[in-house]
Amino acid sequence: TLSVFADVPVGHKLESRLLTACMTDENLPWISPVVHKICLQTVQDPSLIYEYLPDPGLKSFIQASLELLFGKHSPAIVENRAGGVHTIGESGAFRLAAQFFRLWHRDASTVCIVSCQKESHGLVFQDMGFEVCEYCIWDPKKRRMDSNVILKVAEQMPSGCILVIGNPIDCRLTQSQWAKLMSIMKSKQIFPFFDIPCQGLSTGDPEEDAGVLRYFVSSGFEFFCSQFLSRNFGVYDEVVGILVVVARNNEQLLCVLSQLLSYAQALWLNPPSRGSRIITTILCNPTLQEEWNLSLKVAVENMMLIKEKVKEKLRLLGTPGSWNHITEQMGTHGYLGLNYQQVQYLIKKKHIYIPRNGYINFTCINASNIDYITQSISEAVLFTKDS
Repeated sequence: TLSVFADVPVGHKLESRLLTACMTDENLPWISPVVHKICLQTVQDPSLIYEYLPDPGLKSFIQASLELLFGKHSPAIVENRAGGVHTIGESGAFRLAAQFFRLWHRDASTVCIVSCQKESHGLVFQDMGFEVCEYCIWDPKKRRMDSNVILKVAEQMPSGCILVIGNPIDCRLTQSQWAKLMSIMKSKQIFPFFDIPCQGLSTGDPEEDAGVLRYFVSSGFEFFCSQFLSRNFGVYDEVVGILVVVARNNEQLLCVLSQLLSYAQALWLNPPSRGSRIITTILCNPTLQEEWNLSLKVAVENMMLIKEKVKEKLRLLGTPGSWNHITEQMGTHGYLGLNYQQVQYLIKKKHIYIPRNGYINFTCINASNIDYITQSISEAVLFTKDS
């Protein structure tokens, strides 16, 4: 049995491959090499005291994370109107934000989530009593990301609502389209909430991956952002996250953070420190950060090579249709472009367990399984009805 991805039928072991951002050729979770180095140093550090962290989390970690997201000389940082709360992963950031919105943004009864796939964040908002509308930017018929989806959603949203944008670089908007979206959001007082799940693993450049947020900062927007830092460093079990707040001024920022901290104390009291210490050590040392940046670039180049190989093997097999969409998608995950019947063929006939929508982690494909997988995809396309 070749169990490659999550969404396994009852009775089979549920893999976590869909959650893991990047896998190696040995089918193990990718870890930035510099992380190994820092882990060894941390274990051998006799001065390390395992005391509880301060209420907002490790201060140097939050500052380093903000600078990674916005740039050291960002107006939001220089003007002291950007801050954050150390959370337990993405879900912790969304839970914290949802509670804040419920109590302090009561006019917003609707949350619209735009992403390249269905996210679990909607359940968090539903649990807090919000009406949730989810939209996918992937067009299965045209096999591409539809940049117009988010503009249409914003135009149709009620005024004063919350718009969650999952990994904004996936939206593929031009600068003029982002400007149009901002204009709509300002006129309708729509509050933006960004999700940055793996900065640097889309393009290989952390600055490029966060470019949209920097554009919103320069345009004077206030917003929330879930910044998840476990995947792009490879410390998955540490679930390191931050709820980032960008406010209009420092006074407003302090008021928001004080409320968020009171909620965080009730939810988890104190976040774990090991992952944040590792990340802080890397981001606060220019040499180590350069090593980390290089490791991201190499990881992205490897995943693009995997996609190129998959596309080329499908072409050589004479698989009907165009497979350019595989290499046009950024990041570790993407759509195979298969319909429901074709996915079912892979699951039932070939024992390749992938999500029903065909959204997979491409880095799970390696030298040992690529021939079997591409041959199976080709058979699924040839032996099933297109619908």
